[in-house]
Amino acid sequence: MERFVVTGGSRLTGQVLVPGAKNSVLKLMAASLLAPGTTTLSAVPDILDVGVMADVLTALGATVRRDLAAGSIAIDTPAMPGAAADPALVRRIRASVAILGPLVGRRGEARVALPGGDAIGSRALDMHVNGLRRLGAVVDIEDGALVARSSGRLQGAAIWLDFPSVGATENLLMAGAVAKGTTVIDNAAREPEIADLCEFLTEMGAGIEGIGGSTLVIEGVDELRPVTHETVPDRIVAGTYAIGAVMTRGDVMIRNGRAEHLGIVLEKLTAAGASVETGADGFRVSIQDQPRSIDVVTLPYPGFPTDLLPQIIALEAVSQGISLITENVFDSRFVFCRELLRMGAQLRTDGHHVVVRPASRLVGASVVASDVRAGAGLVLAGLVAEGMTEVHEVHHIDRGYAGFVENMRALGADIRRDQVTAAA
Repeated sequence: MERFVVTGGSRLTGQVLVPGAKNSVLKLMAASLLAPGTTTLSAVPDILDVGVMADVLTALGATVRRDLAAGSIAIDTPAMPGAAADPALVRRIRASVAILGPLVGRRGEARVALPGGDAIGSRALDMHVNGLRRLGAVVDIEDGALVARSSGRLQGAAIWLDFPSVGATENLLMAGAVAKGTTVIDNAAREPEIADLCEFLTEMGAGIEGIGGSTLVIEGVDELRPVTHETVPDRIVAGTYAIGAVMTRGDVMIRNGRAEHLGIVLEKLTAAGASVETGADGFRVSIQDQPRSIDVVTLPYPGFPTDLLPQIIALEAVSQGISLITENVFDSRFVFCRELLRMGAQLRTDGHHVVVRPASRLVGASVVASDVRAGAGLVLAGLVAEGMTEVHEVHHIDRGYAGFVENMRALGADIRRDQVTAAA
């Protein structure tokens, strides 16, 4: 077990490079199952979840070669991948459910254990199941696994999602890409990672219209071809460093960050008093005075992303004035608040709202990361707390942030990674 030890008082300054998006690359890897041969992805972040997904694909018969130095991964998919995913691997990351659509679409059968991942609330798979059924698959739960079967090729259909679910949109996109005829997904998720997957499938030979919109029209093809593709930059990683710059009254150039993917986030930081400058190579965030409080409501894209909720709560804990934060996507995001209270934050949760009042100070404490983004938020809080903060369960942070300690240190943070002994 490891922990991050953060000593507060440093101002983040300098530049940081944003890698490819965790929330995209894992789905691109799953989509490689749709085409026999070698698919190559670049701008692949060096995070734990990529390794787990590589193991999932390997267990299905693919050969995966990862070049950490080059930030690339090559996936050689066999003519007929396996149908049953390794349950132990699937339960480690939520994104593993993304293999469901490609497998049932490609080989007519898939068995995927109900997935694990972050402890941030219930994320039902009803829309995945109902959508696949609309495409002609028979889907059941057997022995703790989703089992989907199709007696022949999937058939295109009109599908309406009750909520713009990212995961359901992705699975149905991938299944529809090899279904016979036209598939229409209404109320589809619009995240940049969805657009990246659409562009990837288009390069592979699928016909997709409406990319970036809430209605996607997919013309299925008999077979797809392997391609080389660059992963879209990680907007959540970029947003985390941007919020860190504002919290520490710093000045950070976020290279390879796409400001257009963080529209409402950067608007909120500007309202808090930050200066945001965009350029061809990314964007710069700076501030000199204590940030002002802002109200935030999380919503599906292009709304404020739920994956930046812990970080923005940490910011509000050291801002002027009272703020109201509302979470509309996951029902257990506020688990993070219990840890922030240990550091002296003045906040109160009520259902899916949290009211944050300015604290006279935050103080270092021993806290636990319950998920990827909560861990990042606790590190940011530690940057502005008095004394030393120990963040435990940092494997969560490693699941989504490549080189987090090294990047923070390069920006001037006093942070290190330590082994936790039994006595600790």
